[in-house]
Amino acid sequence: MLRRLSIRNYVLISSLDIDLGAGMAVFTGETGAGKSILLDALGLALGERATSGVVARGGERASVAAVFDIGRADSVRTLLAEHDLDHDGELLMRRVIGADGRSRAFINDTPAGIALLARIGSMLVEIEGQTERGGLLDQGGHLDMLDSFAGHGPERETLAAAHAAWRAAQSALEEAEAAHEAARREEEYLRHAVSELEALAPECGEEARRAAERATLQHGEKLGEALNAASSEIAADGGVGGRLRSARRTIERVAPLAGGALDSLMEALDRAAIEAEEAEGALSAAQGSLKTEPGRLEAVEERLFSLRAAARKHRTDPDSLVPLLAKLREELDLIESGAERLTKLGTATEASRRAFHEGALAVSRARQRAARTLDEAVAAELGPLKLDRARFSTALDRAAEGAESSTGIDRCRFMLATDPAADMRPLAKVASGGERARLLLALRVCLARASGLSTLVFDEIDRGIGGAVADAVGERLERLARDVQVLVVTHSPQVAARGDRHYRVSKSEGEQGAAASVALLTDDERREEIARMLSGAQVTDEARAAAGSLLARDER
Repeated sequence: MLRRLSIRNYVLISSLDIDLGAGMAVFTGETGAGKSILLDALGLALGERATSGVVARGGERASVAAVFDIGRADSVRTLLAEHDLDHDGELLMRRVIGADGRSRAFINDTPAGIALLARIGSMLVEIEGQTERGGLLDQGGHLDMLDSFAGHGPERETLAAAHAAWRAAQSALEEAEAAHEAARREEEYLRHAVSELEALAPECGEEARRAAERATLQHGEKLGEALNAASSEIAADGGVGGRLRSARRTIERVAPLAGGALDSLMEALDRAAIEAEEAEGALSAAQGSLKTEPGRLEAVEERLFSLRAAARKHRTDPDSLVPLLAKLREELDLIESGAERLTKLGTATEASRRAFHEGALAVSRARQRAARTLDEAVAAELGPLKLDRARFSTALDRAAEGAESSTGIDRCRFMLATDPAADMRPLAKVASGGERARLLLALRVCLARASGLSTLVFDEIDRGIGGAVADAVGERLERLARDVQVLVVTHSPQVAARGDRHYRVSKSEGEQGAAASVALLTDDERREEIARMLSGAQVTDEARAAAGSLLARDER
């Protein structure tokens, strides 16, 4: 709900603050007083296009700020959260336009894009009237309005989930088909590559092992000579171990004479003898390991060449040949088992498609029933609004195959014929001016609770009518105001008398030129304003009495 509208240096308005509340507020005034400026300013705060011409003469910038109580507007709260915009239940939408036409937008004093401002504005306010701004004229929203009218929220959620499941299954099938087709085109190459790699039988880490072995083999003669020389040194004179044990026995014979002083020496000789024997064994083992069969070096080098050649061929490294072989085998398996997998995916896709369409058909039947109910409700409103010759219809058409969406298989259009003999045509292409405004009022009355909007604005919806028809318009606006906030720019005293608050828009001439102002009227001022609307420039006692009668009637 719009709580406050503040305007600075906008066209004829230098400074204006309007406090609003729930119910119905009416704005009246002489033609040309500036009522349309108020709506244009509000539209600016809601994200409509701005031009430099709106800045008041002599001003550097114009600004419009609209404060909303967003209440339980979940869609608005969700959108604010998505853009990390904090709020405490109150929302400030502000627009600043420079004299050069440049525009800036703010949401709760945080800079924001105009598109976001407009998106939030469309969730809060709808302006109906003489222009094309009416949201009811947007055919793209008609299906949502019908479903809201019928209370199809749970069915829409179920249908959206079924559609998402179908599209996910379809995507999985298409990806599998593409992969299968690509694999089939590469089948001959794959079989040859797998055959080659299987014959090569690479092992993880094999290149490093083979390279190390080759290095050892390449230096085998030099290593052998060194090991043999070392062996000769150790084996000389009975070997190191033997000599150490002989020395130990010599000490052992005289050890008792030393009173234990030689015990540690004998232990050291024992350890040294053991270490020497282990070294002799290791040396012998090393000599044995270096004994290679003839041609071993050539075999290792040929294996390394084969591994590296295969890696270059597949543009990888030798250690990646093993996982590459596994991948190529999987691709071959896809070809061989792909038909079976595609069949399963196709079956799953068809099942999900069928589930979506069954659900969509059920929702479509419910929509047909809701459309008839809406048509009857709107028809009941047309007569009192002097539109008894008009015919309204909610047309539901089946979407073309492949054009289904999360909302189902229906396309909805509000249709109208202004004469019983005329063909039904889309709402926006038939109605015009006051006739259209009244038709939109009839439709909006029927859809009020389902709209989700917090504020409805009607711009001279009563143009060209009077008497009982104007009174019928006022009664319906008053009825709407029980569910949403209603702002009405009107020239009709019957409509003005229905308002909960009455504002008069006036224009005055001063040294700086024309200026527009807005005043909230007291009860006496309101009676005088309605009397002026009834009688014209010269307010008579009879007009005052009639105004009092209108107000008294609406207070009952």
